[in-house]
Amino acid sequence: MIHCYSLIHDDLPCMDDDSLRRGQPTNHVVFGEAMALLAGDGLLTEAFALLSQPIPEVPPARQLRMVQILASRAGANGMVGGQAVDVERTGGQGTLADVQFIHLHKTARLIQAAVEIGSLFPELDQEAQEALSTYGEALGLAFQMVDDVLDVVGSTAELGKTAGKDEAEGKLTYPRFIGIDETRRLAEETIARGQEALRRCGIYSSYLDELQSLVLVRSH
Repeated sequence: MIHCYSLIHDDLPCMDDDSLRRGQPTNHVVFGEAMALLAGDGLLTEAFALLSQPIPEVPPARQLRMVQILASRAGANGMVGGQAVDVERTGGQGTLADVQFIHLHKTARLIQAAVEIGSLFPELDQEAQEALSTYGEALGLAFQMVDDVLDVVGSTAELGKTAGKDEAEGKLTYPRFIGIDETRRLAEETIARGQEALRRCGIYSSYLDELQSLVLVRSH
């Protein structure tokens, strides 16, 4: 829900101003800007309504921690903060440090939250929770690095959204600063960091491994 709301708002004329998402006209194009704003607001609120409902076999204190994580990762210290810096820096010079900040907060924090919340359903020790948090952050960072590359090398038909917008709008991206090949290498290195965090505390999961592989080889 939060991811969906972020895309609806991100596509608005006052943000990235895009008319295509997942191969379809964007929300505001079909329903108007006011309804797109409300749709995003509604999805954000409903996410917390859903997560705050009693979860069988999950202690209330642990569930409250889930809500806190989602609020932190999605808010001003996470996704919203990253989006704010992205808006401020678009069209400007910026630095590689700006790129790192934007990618970490705008994209990685929400993916990290999904993994962190999942880690609170079972009773895991602190070491395992921290390892999964590192994995989630690495997964999110690599996802955005690959996204930067696909915006350069992919087509609008493949991506389901307008290709080449990053360069056209002066977005701060990894390929802009270090090139496509180095960005791909950095994504692989980042994924390896997440894998190592899991292995160090004895977490072996084919599902988590497949997620990492999917991030690196995806075409849209």
